[in-house]
Amino acid sequence: MARLVRAFGSSHSAMQMAPLDGWLAMFDHIDRKSPVYDFAGDPHPFDDIVTRRPADAASRIAPDVIARRYRESEAAMDRMAAEIAAAKLDALIVVGDDQKEIFKDASRPAIAVYYGETIRNAKAPDNIAPDNWYLRAQARRMEDGADKYYPCDTALGLHLIEGLNARGFDLTAVQGLTDAQYEGHAYSFVHKRYLNDKPLPLVPIFLNTYYPPNQPTPKRCWELGQAIGDLVASFPGEARIGILASGGLSHFLLNEVLDARIIAALKARDDAYLTSIPPKLLQSGSSEIRNWICTLAAVPKLDLRWLEYVPAYRSQALTGVGLCFAVWA
Repeated sequence: MARLVRAFGSSHSAMQMAPLDGWLAMFDHIDRKSPVYDFAGDPHPFDDIVTRRPADAASRIAPDVIARRYRESEAAMDRMAAEIAAAKLDALIVVGDDQKEIFKDASRPAIAVYYGETIRNAKAPDNIAPDNWYLRAQARRMEDGADKYYPCDTALGLHLIEGLNARGFDLTAVQGLTDAQYEGHAYSFVHKRYLNDKPLPLVPIFLNTYYPPNQPTPKRCWELGQAIGDLVASFPGEARIGILASGGLSHFLLNEVLDARIIAALKARDDAYLTSIPPKLLQSGSSEIRNWICTLAAVPKLDLRWLEYVPAYRSQALTGVGLCFAVWA
C-alpha cells in the first residue's frame, strides 16, 4: 500500500516572495487596509494597534533585524525545497486555504478536495509598476507569459473523497476550474518556490480557515488529518506520499506567545491543546494554523526532524507573520 513518508509545514506569505528591499520598505500601507485582530481575537483599526504597541517595538523593526530575518527566511525556504526534493515523492497533498481565489462569498465549502487531472495557475498581471514591490512579490507566485497547468493525482484525490465521505465528512469534490478560477496562493506558492515548476502531482485540500460562518473547528481539522493518514495507508500501490501544511503561523498581528505555544504543541504532538484552541484566536491569517493541525494529525508515526521559526515583523504596528517551516520524517 501507499505510505505517507513525509510531512511539511510552511508559511506562504507575500513577504517570502519579496526582495529585501520590500521587507525594509515595510507593509504599513498594506496592513492598514483591514482591521487588525489583537491577541484576544478582537478587531481594531491599524492606528489603534500602533498606539498599543510594546516599548521595545522599534527594536523589532530595526533595519538590521529585518535584514537578518529575511536571510533566515530565505535559508529556511531553500532547505524546505531541498527536503521536498530529497523525499522523492510520487504525490504531495497540500492542505491550504482559499482566499476568494476559487470560492467566493456566494458559496464557500468548509472542506473541499480537488481531484482534477491538472490545476491552473494564472498568468501574472502585466505592467506592474517597478516600484510596487508588494504586487511584484504577489506576481512571483504566478506565471510568466501564460497560464500554466500543473499535474494533480486524480486517483489519490478521488480515493480521499470517497473515503472521507464514507467516514462522515461532508465535503465538496472539485473536479476542475472555470475560466475565471485559478489555484490560490497557498498552492501556487508551493509550485513556484518549492517545486520550481517540477511536475510533482498535487492533491489540493481546501480548508475554509478564514471566513465565517463555516470555519472547521480545530478538533474537526485534527479528525480530518487522522482520516487522511488512514486513507493514504489504504491507497493501492507503493506510492511515496507527502503532506504539506501551507500557511500560518500568527498574522497579521504577530503573536510570538501564541506561536511558541503552537510550536511546543507540534513538538510534543499535544493534540489536547491543538484541538482546544479557541477559534476566536484563529482569525485572519492566524486561522491558517488549522492547516498545521490537520497535517500533524495525518502523520502519527513520523518524527519532527527540523523546525525553524522566524518572527517577521513588517510595520509600525508590529504586524507581520510568524514564519514557520517544519519537516516530519
